Amino acid sequence: MRLEASGGAWLIAGAGSSAFATVNEYLGYLADRNYSPATVRAYGFDLLAFCRWLAGEELGLGEVNTDVLLRYLAACRRATVPGRPGPNVLTLQGQRTDGYAPATVNRRLAAVSGLFTFMVMRDPGVKNPVPRGTESRWQGPDYRSGLLGHLARPQPRSVLRLREPRRLPRALDHEEVVAFFQGLKSWRDRAMAGLMLYCGLRAGEVLGLAVGDVDIGGRWLLVHGKGSKERRVPLDTDVAAIIQTYLLIERPESASLMLFLVAKGKTRGQPLTPAGLRTIFRYHREISGVAEGHPHALRHTFGSALAEAGVDLAVMRELLGHAHVNTTARYIHLAPAHVKAEYDAARKRQQSTD
Repeated sequence: MRLEASGGAWLIAGAGSSAFATVNEYLGYLADRNYSPATVRAYGFDLLAFCRWLAGEELGLGEVNTDVLLRYLAACRRATVPGRPGPNVLTLQGQRTDGYAPATVNRRLAAVSGLFTFMVMRDPGVKNPVPRGTESRWQGPDYRSGLLGHLARPQPRSVLRLREPRRLPRALDHEEVVAFFQGLKSWRDRAMAGLMLYCGLRAGEVLGLAVGDVDIGGRWLLVHGKGSKERRVPLDTDVAAIIQTYLLIERPESASLMLFLVAKGKTRGQPLTPAGLRTIFRYHREISGVAEGHPHALRHTFGSALAEAGVDLAVMRELLGHAHVNTTARYIHLAPAHVKAEYDAARKRQQSTD
């Protein structure tokens, strides 16, 4: 079995795929609900792995129960799921791992849970094998909004979820930023990196910019974020100048309205793809020697700079396009210089009273 695009939709095809036609119906349902193609594709690959495992166990969707799910999650942790390159896999930190990361396992569980929720919606007689968590004691099941609605806890997740390590985002220091940007030779690459570092855009948001989304004179960006959410972000003056130079002297002639295009090769003039962006950053990491020079590291550097400057949390959330304030609050822990300054000031006040 494999995942392929057909008529703008993602489908599981190949030998044995007929036994999992419900999965294709679910992927079509997600597309009808206006989920982004990237999200539908991600769900498709996660469900493809699940279907391959079921086929290897000679099981169908109707035979899946909680015990089967536990076996599947155990297979993910042991890296015995079909389609994985093998157990000798290195992480970005150079450590060997024998299974999928907890976040990956939980993402696959979320895809499976969504599939069975869809099946129950179509046929209430179907039993959902994914057990749910317990409701919070301090809020009712219908609590969604109100004066403190932004602090409400999310809906209970499955008790099968793995505990994920909470790691703080890694920001680049000044020397790494300088070294990385010195290796950027084209105006296009400088503009893309600048939008991540000085405007806090995600890689997908950079690629989703159209020429008309950039107001160079007014220094504003119309950013299309996750979940088809739009936000306006101030455009840094230096980045605006770089984008203007790119548009005037480097951007290829093209009928495409997208801002960043392929500069050379047989696809010259076509919109830059996520794979192309990864290739560009991989190349610049090698020549600059900044191993952590990833698109999201530049965005994290922007977020940490806001936190160290004492920017209001609500403003940070709007600039970064976070759905929940708790995600933005992580950057508060990325201000060691600010924390140390406050600590030293407190110690001086304490010493003066002794």
